[in-house]
This record gives sequence, C-alpha cells and structure tokens, in this order.
Amino acid sequence: MAKDKKLVEAITPMAEDFAQWYTDVVRKAELVNYSSIKGCMVLRPAGYAIWENIMHQLDARFKETGVENVGMPLFIPESLLQKEKDHVEGFAPEVAWVTHGGNEKLQERLCVRPTSETLFCELYKDIVQSHRDLPKVYNQWCSVVRWEKTTRPFLRTTEFWWQEGHTAHATWEDAEARTVQMLNLYADFCEEVLAIPVIKGQKTDKEKFAGAEATYTIEALMHDGKALQSGTSHNFGDGFAKAFGIQYSDKENKLQYVHQTSWGMSTRIIGALIMVHGDDSGLVLPPRIAPTQVMIIPIAQHKGGVLEKADELKQRLINAGFKVKVDDSDKSPGWKFSEQEMRGIPMRVEIGPKDIEAGQAVLVRRDNREKTIVSLDNLEETVGQILETMQNDMYARAKAHLDSHIYEAVDYDEFKDTVANKPGFVQAMWCGDEACELKIKEDTTATSRCMPFEQKAIADTCVCCGKPAKKLVYWGKAY
Repeated sequence: MAKDKKLVEAITPMAEDFAQWYTDVVRKAELVNYSSIKGCMVLRPAGYAIWENIMHQLDARFKETGVENVGMPLFIPESLLQKEKDHVEGFAPEVAWVTHGGNEKLQERLCVRPTSETLFCELYKDIVQSHRDLPKVYNQWCSVVRWEKTTRPFLRTTEFWWQEGHTAHATWEDAEARTVQMLNLYADFCEEVLAIPVIKGQKTDKEKFAGAEATYTIEALMHDGKALQSGTSHNFGDGFAKAFGIQYSDKENKLQYVHQTSWGMSTRIIGALIMVHGDDSGLVLPPRIAPTQVMIIPIAQHKGGVLEKADELKQRLINAGFKVKVDDSDKSPGWKFSEQEMRGIPMRVEIGPKDIEAGQAVLVRRDNREKTIVSLDNLEETVGQILETMQNDMYARAKAHLDSHIYEAVDYDEFKDTVANKPGFVQAMWCGDEACELKIKEDTTATSRCMPFEQKAIADTCVCCGKPAKKLVYWGKAY
C-alpha cells in the first residue's frame, strides 16, 4: 500500500497551496507536458481526449443553430490587421510576427493569428453582395498565439486551442440575437455537460473585446474563490464592416453595411473543469464529458476467468452506450484505484473471483467514493443511474459553492474588507465611470467580471465614489 499512497502524496493538498495543487494535478494526470517554447503546452492524450469531447459536443450544438465550419489562414498581413484601429491596439502587445520566409525578408510582416476577425472580414467582403447572401454563420476550430508574459497550463498559454465563431448579418438586431444565442449556448453547455454553473452578463467597456460594441460573458467560480471567464460572445455592430468595406444591397437595392458577431470558448475551460471539481486525489470529471466513464478493475486477475469476465462486462457496457476500459496491467489493485481516481474517471467496477461466484460487482463513484454492490443482471441499468446521479450531484455541489460565495457590499470599506477576506464574487453598485474600475483594481486587485442580465439595486450609489449608481456589477479576483 505504500506505493499506492505515493501517487496521491505527489499532489499538494489544495488547502496548502492551491496553485501548486493545480499544477500537480495537470502533470500527474498526464493532461499536458511543457514544451521547449516558453508558455506553450503539449496536450497529451488524456488532455486532448477531454478537449475532443468538448469539441464534438459543442460542434453538434453549433450546427443545430445553423453554424458551418470553415478553415482560415494562420497568418494575417500587417496591413489587414491595421484596418480596424481599436482591434489592432487591443492585440498589439500580444502579437507574434513573422518577418522572414526562408532566408528572404518579407516585404510585409505577417501576424500569427491571435484571433481571426480581420480574415473573416476579408472573406465576407468578397462573398457578401446581396441581402440574399446573409446571414453567414461560420466557425473554425484552430489554435491561436498570444504572447503572454505569465503562463499556466490551460489557463493562460502562448498558444491555445479554441473555436472562434464569426457571423455576418443584415441588421444590428439579427447580430444581437446571434450574440445572445451563442452566450446562452455556452452557458447551457457548461451547466448541462461540464456541471459548471455560470453567471451571465455584459462586460464593461473597459473589459470588452477590442473592436466590439458589446461583449457578453459567462463567469465561473473556481474552488479557491477566483473567477474564470469561461466563454465570450461579442456584438461588433457595423464597425468592422465600415473599416473593411463589407456592404450588401438590401431589398430596396440600397447599400448597407453588415453587422457582425464573434464568439469563442477555448482549452481554458479544461482548467475550469479541474478547479471546479477536482480534489486532493486528482481530477474529478463529470460523466458527460469524461473520455472514459467506467474503468473495470479486475481483482486477482491471475485467477482463471477473471480477465475474461472483465472483458465481457466491458463489452456489455460498451453495447449499452458507455465509454469503458479495463485496467489489466500488472499493477496492484490499490495502485489502479489511485490511478483511476487521479485521472478523474467517474466510476470503477471491481470484479474478482468472489464477485463472479456471487454474480455481482462493486461500483465505486469517483466524486464521493460511494460503493454499490450490484447484481450483474442489473449492471447496465445501475451504472447508468449512478452516472446520471453523479452528474447532477456534481452540478449541485458546484452551484452550492457558487451561491455561498456571492456577497453584497454597499460601501467601500465593506467592499474592500469582503474582497480581502471572503474569496468569491462581490455584488456592488457602480456609477459607470472607468476611473472607479481602475481604483477598485488598484486598491483590491479585483476586477469587474460582468454586469448581470438580471439587474437589481442593492444601493443607490456607487460603491467606490458615492455618485448615483447605474449598474449592479459582479466583482472578483480572477485568473
């Protein structure tokens, strides 16, 4: 058992050092490796399998709303990037530039895409002429590069994987409807599949996407009380269209500018999965996103019939629609249990000679270690029931954690004290002045996370300056 214990001891307890706990889980669960390029990560099979499931399920939801996938170039000419002033200024500090092709210096620098708005604008200018060409509802799955100063796997890396949707519409109203639709899609996906509750709202002008008229966000709360922006959706209005000359003839044959949106979710959401659900033994993956939902662990597998029975149960569960593996390695059962827990596999099935003789198996949930002895005749039904219960329980626990870490503050002393001593979100009123946002960040390191769609007035005045309040804002420290 000493060897089995070492696997868990390799993880720093989250109460001792949450940042180190996170790094330990990422590495010990073999989700990523660091690469020789600063800030870039190698997605290992276990990590990529989670991203693959996210891609497949999100992609299906996108397509139900009429989205089509495309592939865009990796490089953006500097002259193209410069066309939208606010956009290029917002990304300038993070851009990586290509200056040479082989041994030849390029006549024009090429930007390695940090995002692809300008490329889509160039495309839409070529393919949109009439109102009959609209809407264009496109998405691409790719990686992008942003030269970050401080990096951490999944949460902030120089290169990361994501999807970026880019749409063009005839009117502002159509663009706004798509912007909100995609934000709601992200929120539903997080809550229904990832078991992560979120708060939906609008970013302040200071925090909105460079070049957008409005940015909407879903904000999740990690176990340590810090926020994580988990998905965003932007309404660009006709700003990009005017900069790039994207026009169409309407039904009266008059030229109009298109209205555009953009929306994205990245591998950062895997960091949220880890920090919302993980524990001191490693990952805890919700069943609906887990690459392997059930790990069958044969006990005394050297004895006749045990491995054969394990393989039989595996096939039965696969036929019933579950994602199943058998750990038939020569490691001890205790080590296999620890490894299954480290990797966050939602359920393990223990089967040994005595179980076979009794016509039963032992099912163990990853989240609470609850054991259930089940007749092999009822295996598929019971596994399904337990996994569904686990999915719902994980969401309920995360929701209870979120709800219990939302506070209110009506004056500045109370606000500063709450931010300093109570990790989580703080609801407070705001006058709308960016100077107050900057002061709050300087004094507390908390930032505005969003102005929730469901507004309420908890005070008449701004928590910072005392002037008349305009909006309720969620504030918090964030990754």
